[in-house]
Amino acid sequence: MQGSVRVLSTLALAGVVGALAERYRAKSGVRIDADFAPTVRLLERLKEGETADVLILTDEGLAGLISDGNVIPESRVDVARSWVGLAVAAGRPLPDISTEAALRATLLAARSVAYSRLGASGIFFAQLIAKMGIEKEINHRATVVPMGFTAERVVAGDADVAIQQLSELNQVKGIEIVGPLPKHLQTPAVFSAGRMAGSKQIAASDLLLTFLCSPEATPALLESGLERLGQAREERTRCRSD
Repeated sequence: MQGSVRVLSTLALAGVVGALAERYRAKSGVRIDADFAPTVRLLERLKEGETADVLILTDEGLAGLISDGNVIPESRVDVARSWVGLAVAAGRPLPDISTEAALRATLLAARSVAYSRLGASGIFFAQLIAKMGIEKEINHRATVVPMGFTAERVVAGDADVAIQQLSELNQVKGIEIVGPLPKHLQTPAVFSAGRMAGSKQIAASDLLLTFLCSPEATPALLESGLERLGQAREERTRCRSD
């Protein structure tokens, strides 16, 4: 094999792809040419005509592309799942987010909350604060990030707390991750990968998909704050748990 595999990936897997790129290249002789953005934006780019060999998106996003015939169904693998978490600047006291009441108090006490406009975490958080009845108070002074890492706004001093997938918070230096928001308030996002129907790098793409599901990739997933999926679905391939 030679050349490169073009990968369009959600931001949540940016750390994993970066950590595994050299090992994949040593194994395959193929370079990973990756670009990262929220799934919503990547879907827009694909509609505008952009192409790739491998896509790593939310489960729902990839399912839609499979239904449209843009991704090969048999190539699909569910790589990992992630919880939405909260972070503060390094050295700051860690607020209590252990219960819904504690989270509510922490959010209302913050000078500003940074969260994303696009992506699974931003959509979830907007729905969450609406359900909690504090949407107006939070959004009145929120730092809404169009795209990118919300924790960068905490480091810059624009916000007191940042909300995003734990794996995305992990990409930013100068912060401390308090932990996931109470898990009973959320459903973890599942991230899936597949080969685009128009890919010219079929063997290299399939090898990358297999590599993402291998035990060799598991440490990088865990270190980034992601969780490996363990239960198989009969109707499609799923990464196995170690």
